[in-house]
Amino acid sequence: MLKYDGHIHTPFCPHGTKDELNRYCEQAIKEGLSGISFTEHAPLPDNFDDPAPTQDSAMPKSQLYQYIERVQAIRTQYKDQLTVGIGLEVDFIEGYETEISTLLNEIGPMLTDSILSVHFLKVHDQYMCMDFSPELFQEMAEALGSVDAVHQLYYQTVQKSIQADLGPYKPKRIGHITLANKFHKKVRPTRLFTNEINKLLLEIKEHGYALDYNLAGLRKPLCKESYPPYDIAVQASGLGIPLIFGSDSHQAKEVSIAWSEYNGIPLSTP
Repeated sequence: MLKYDGHIHTPFCPHGTKDELNRYCEQAIKEGLSGISFTEHAPLPDNFDDPAPTQDSAMPKSQLYQYIERVQAIRTQYKDQLTVGIGLEVDFIEGYETEISTLLNEIGPMLTDSILSVHFLKVHDQYMCMDFSPELFQEMAEALGSVDAVHQLYYQTVQKSIQADLGPYKPKRIGHITLANKFHKKVRPTRLFTNEINKLLLEIKEHGYALDYNLAGLRKPLCKESYPPYDIAVQASGLGIPLIFGSDSHQAKEVSIAWSEYNGIPLSTP
């Protein structure tokens, strides 16, 4: 099996570290990886206000082309040692499909690999960042009536992201589909969302998409499981859905930490 990490962030991430691109590359080579994809958080739409309290969810649009140029340069620098993908983690935001498509049409030809993720939920008439903190998650639960309702809304929004027409450069990998479990050891739902997840897997298969097998949740003290958990990843693999390993690293050392937690499930490369 070729070891490939398809979900890595960079110093362009406002909520990450200043670890430079070459540090991630050197860590990947040390770990014996054949390749990595830099997938920085894509700029949010100009007319969308970042609902995270710190407003640091994504790189600003002003840095987008600098980011592309830096990854292109590091891709050339390490071409004999490591395959380096140029990618983005694109936020699906319900109601902003046109703006997302416009960005993808602009930048898509320069990318080799991208992820489509949900971090923001439309709660009544406002957007909220569902993975920012357990306290904010609880606020969403109070606004929607229950913790279960937040999970339900998350899976509904992920389903909309799968079905959305975002143009020819729409990412073909769906990010961390069980991110709603990030705080589940503190803000507990009353049930598993098996039917909702099964439906998502069938839709992902039907569209021919891949799945981000994201190990970041194992590093989160209120989660302690991958996104998706092992049993769901096995189910997805059994359906023929490609699983792309993702450390979701925001610092270089997390590349190795994630691979130390790899459990042998069959993986694909982008």
